Amino acid sequence: MRFRIFFSIALGIAVAGCATYSPSVPEGYDGPKALLEDSAKAYGPSKADFFVADELDGLKIDNSIEASFRAKQGRGMAMTPAFVSRPLVAERPVRIGIKGRTHYAAPILALTGTVYQVQGIVEFTPAIDGRYVVRGEFGKTYSAIWIEDSSTNQPVGKKIEVNGDATLGFLEK
Repeated sequence: MRFRIFFSIALGIAVAGCATYSPSVPEGYDGPKALLEDSAKAYGPSKADFFVADELDGLKIDNSIEASFRAKQGRGMAMTPAFVSRPLVAERPVRIGIKGRTHYAAPILALTGTVYQVQGIVEFTPAIDGRYVVRGEFGKTYSAIWIEDSSTNQPVGKKIEVNGDATLGFLEK
C-alpha cells in the first residue's frame, strides 16, 4: 500500500514537471495567418540575450529560451540559440506575453554573471501575411522589449520599458 502511494506521488511529480505548450493557431485553422519570431543577441558560445514570445492569449507557447535549453543538453558550457517562430491568426486582436532575458549555457555562469530580465504583455492585431519579431535591448540604466513589424522596423503595440536597473538578484536567477 505504501509503495502505491509513493509511486503515485512520484509519478505525479514527474508528469507535473513536463512542459506542455498550446498551439499558436487552432488545430485545423485554414484562414489568414501572420508569423511571429523570437530573436537573440549572442555574446560568444555561452551567453545570449533572448527576446521571446512565451504566452498567447493567456496560454503558454514554446519559445527560443526553452528550445535552446533543450538543444544544448549535453554540450556543457556551449550553447547555440535555437530560434522559434510560430503562426498567428491574422486580423484578430492578440495578447502576447513577451520576455527578454539573459541566458547562459550553464547555471553556474548565470550565478556569477549579469542576468537581465524584462517582461510584459503586448496587444496588437496581426496583418495578413505580416511578419513580426520580438526585439529588445538591455542596459544598466534602460532596458526594453517590444514586438516589431519586419516590413517597417517599427514597434506594434506598446514597448515594455524599464528605466533603471533590470538585472535579477542572486536568488532570482
